[in-house]
Amino acid sequence: MYKVVVLTISDKCSKGQREDKSGAIVRELVKNLPGIVVKYEVIPDEPAMIKDKLIHYCDDLKPDLVLTDGGTGFTARDFTPEATREVIEREVPGIPEAMRTECLKLTKRAMLSRAVAGIRGKTLIVNLPGSSRGAKESLEAILEGLPHGLDMLAEKEH
Repeated sequence: MYKVVVLTISDKCSKGQREDKSGAIVRELVKNLPGIVVKYEVIPDEPAMIKDKLIHYCDDLKPDLVLTDGGTGFTARDFTPEATREVIEREVPGIPEAMRTECLKLTKRAMLSRAVAGIRGKTLIVNLPGSSRGAKESLEAILEGLPHGLDMLAEKEH
């Protein structure tokens, strides 16, 4: 079982103004990894807070995978990719490319995702869209390939 952290980044969800449906979907899909969610949080779209959380998760909790949902769009409050790039040590461009490629088959809006993925220490961080549908379809697009990458990061035989 892979240890997974799910971080929902949403001003409205963090204030209780909206239910976190995408985070719930992500947590459910993690079971198919197979994985177990060891931490789940909802925070506002604040770049410093996003960076602090990602650093804390990777350096202190040391999960195999951190999945963020939200903050990958075009609004003035969408900071997740920038915050992620500031904390990762190595980018993994194939993961968001795969998400966009598969999701483009379902909706042309997939081309608007600014999601990134990268490695910090031995943790893989992947940004997912904030919409329930976008988060579900994006995670489903990469779920099958993640175990191999996670095993390589953990230096398990592959």
